[in-house]
Amino acid sequence: MPLSGMTGFGRAEGAAGDWSWAVEARSVNGRNLEVRFRGPPGFDGLDRVAREAAQARFARGQVNVGVQAKRSETSVEVRINEAVLARYLAMGASLVEQGRAAPPSVDGLLALRGVIEAAEAVDDPEAQSALESAMALSIGAALEALASSRREEGLALTAVLVGLVDKIEALVNEAWSLAEGQPVAIKERFERRMAELAGEAVSAEKIVNEAAAMAVKADVREELDRLRAHVEAARAHIAAEGPQGRRLDFLTQEFMREANTLCSKSALAALTSVGLELKATIEQFREQVQNVE
Repeated sequence: MPLSGMTGFGRAEGAAGDWSWAVEARSVNGRNLEVRFRGPPGFDGLDRVAREAAQARFARGQVNVGVQAKRSETSVEVRINEAVLARYLAMGASLVEQGRAAPPSVDGLLALRGVIEAAEAVDDPEAQSALESAMALSIGAALEALASSRREEGLALTAVLVGLVDKIEALVNEAWSLAEGQPVAIKERFERRMAELAGEAVSAEKIVNEAAAMAVKADVREELDRLRAHVEAARAHIAAEGPQGRRLDFLTQEFMREANTLCSKSALAALTSVGLELKATIEQFREQVQNVE
């Protein structure tokens, strides 16, 4: 499976009986996997379904799953509260007998507060279970669409990361070529410095020995070898199966450590310039790796 990103969106809709619903799943970058669920009242079991389904598909990222559901108006039961109606009639009977009020009309009685009651029909446990199962399928479909969206982002990230790794390798090769000239440059610099300070008093042998010791300290071949090894490791992780974001993030730290040492050991302006460009490219690589699952 290619690299996957951590940003994406998925949606699924469904209907069963007099219910209809829509599920939306979104995700953004995150160091770990965090799942948040928001659903309609009375469907608490869907929270567990959404979390388990997300955990089965993703390793990192902040995943938000929302379910919006509604029931058709035909499912609403309307009834007359006869006890409330009887109290209203009893309270008004004396006023009617005294001629102080007209006999109540039907529409007037029905408009009184509490006389008409509306309530949604209560599903039996089996119907409720079947409804939750149907919604669970839609949650799975939305999360699968989200996973597909994240894989599309991963394809785009792969192309960017491969390009940056190629650039890092080219800079390492350039640094290697420049580093071969460091011993000579160090020796010439040391000779000039000694001539300025001691004139003819310093022997050629001492200059060679001191310059050699400085060249050893400034040798960057080990750092460049490790950088080349990191390049191969980066390519392997980019092409590997499963989530690779954490591994690439750790590898980026190793890249930067070697690049910093290279710059600190550099005795040539050209090599320092390559080292700085290398660090800038590694930083670009790091920024893109933050988007990888």
